Amino acid sequence: MVRWYRSRTSADPGWGRVLAAPGAAAAWREALERARGGPRVLVATSLGGFWAGTTLESLLAVALTLRGARVQVLLCDGVLPACQLCEARAFSSLERFARRGPRGGLCDGCYGHGKSVFEGLGIPALRMGAYLEPGEVEAARRAAASAPPGTIGGYELDGAPVGEHALAGALRFFARGDLEGEPQAEPILRRYLEAAILAYRASRRLLEAEGIERAVFHHGIYVPQGLIGEAARRLGVPVANWNPAYRKRCFVFSHGGSYHHTLLDEPVEAWEGLDLGPEREAELLRYLRSRRKGTEDWIWFHKDPREDVEREARALGIDLSRPFAGLLTNVIWDAQLHYPRSAFPSMMDWISGTVRRFASRPDLQLVIRVHPAEVRGTLPSRQRVGEELRRAFPRLPPNVVVVPPESRLSTYALMECADAALIFGTKTGVELAAMGIPVIVAGEAWVRGKGFTLDAESEEGYYRLLDRLPLGRPMEPRQVERARRYAYHFFFRRMVPVDCMEPTGRDPPYALRLASLDDLRPGRMPGLDVILDGILRGSPFVYPAEELARLGREAPAPAEAVLESAGER
Repeated sequence: MVRWYRSRTSADPGWGRVLAAPGAAAAWREALERARGGPRVLVATSLGGFWAGTTLESLLAVALTLRGARVQVLLCDGVLPACQLCEARAFSSLERFARRGPRGGLCDGCYGHGKSVFEGLGIPALRMGAYLEPGEVEAARRAAASAPPGTIGGYELDGAPVGEHALAGALRFFARGDLEGEPQAEPILRRYLEAAILAYRASRRLLEAEGIERAVFHHGIYVPQGLIGEAARRLGVPVANWNPAYRKRCFVFSHGGSYHHTLLDEPVEAWEGLDLGPEREAELLRYLRSRRKGTEDWIWFHKDPREDVEREARALGIDLSRPFAGLLTNVIWDAQLHYPRSAFPSMMDWISGTVRRFASRPDLQLVIRVHPAEVRGTLPSRQRVGEELRRAFPRLPPNVVVVPPESRLSTYALMECADAALIFGTKTGVELAAMGIPVIVAGEAWVRGKGFTLDAESEEGYYRLLDRLPLGRPMEPRQVERARRYAYHFFFRRMVPVDCMEPTGRDPPYALRLASLDDLRPGRMPGLDVILDGILRGSPFVYPAEELARLGREAPAPAEAVLESAGER
């Protein structure tokens, strides 16, 4: 029985109101007719009950149609035995979920909502189950049931890492970084593997049968989105994935896969030649200051942060008269994919190794700031860094202090006092480097390889970097300048504004605010033009914020409504 899922009128994007305007319905019918011969674009929403997804992707579907694309939408019709919408906290009995999955509760409302949104617009909603041949469901069940437990994460189909997405989906389900100690872990992991196999098979057949030329959908990882992407890439179909960005009304789009991967490999030529000038640099610094309280964001995790570092540090046992390195964690379960350049097998291996290294350095302090999203994120973690540390170290070294996720101590104020920041994958590394704080990278953080951080390529290399502490000085001015160019690129160019998406402060975190269909036509919203050009033509998903600013076309001022905690990572 699903406890939290309900069909809500607030999840309706409101297209009925838009099309009720004088002349709108006729104009929309004409657009649909004109688009019949256009390029075939699949909006692979999949999860109709993912309200944030259906809201934005219905906007993309309408705007793409207005630009002449023949849009079709993919929805799971309940054929998958597990998916991203399934979460351990949502089910009163995990044993029952392991046996029966989400059908009969979650699936009915999910498919029905998505179908009503898209078919209400006259956009075909394709059923995932319609692209599975007789016997494939049973074959997937047998394959998932027979896979040796230790091999599921490496399971492949056509060379596609199907098992990796299944494992990531199961870890997200349990909100854990591993499955140890979960009695239903194995049957639920097998359920995700079965779903991943079916999603891959159905997606590949759909893409071929419908002659899809381009695909766009959210996340790009987990089940089923990760498998849709794998199928498309193997067929040579261009893929665009998206996630909500930090800044209000903004989204991050990427070509070829999830931004978790693509931003790691983005060429430095995309930003290193930026000439910010004093105005753009001041704009960046204003925004970075706003990050302390999230006043310009709709995703942030600090509530009423305390800036009085001395008082908070004293209460926590941090001696500010002695040098310390600040270690910033991620949420353990988030985006558990394969990252070949990590110096450690996992984030907890990195944290444990760092604690052991500092145990032999009594001259230095290690302050571990646990990510507030462990308790304030949209999916609170069921595996906590603090608990794992207590298990590994019943008694921490005296020079190691843990700041728990519940602490209201401002991470930014704390790190301004640090000699260096130690990170694995947190985006905070972008901000800290731009503030002139030296950053040592041990994992897959996006700042890696950008020329302004100290990057560890191996465990031994990481420890050699720690041996250089305390650095005793801030970053070189030329490195800070480079870090700020990247930060401006990251926060103002890769985070693309969609002006008609208003923050709501609830689920879904944004709502459609359109005066008419004409608002979606070319030239009306520069950010939307960037996104649609990227989907249709493969152009970079880069918003020319610096050029528009020079032309006097700034993005709208942020609204007052905010969402205190949303998104992942």
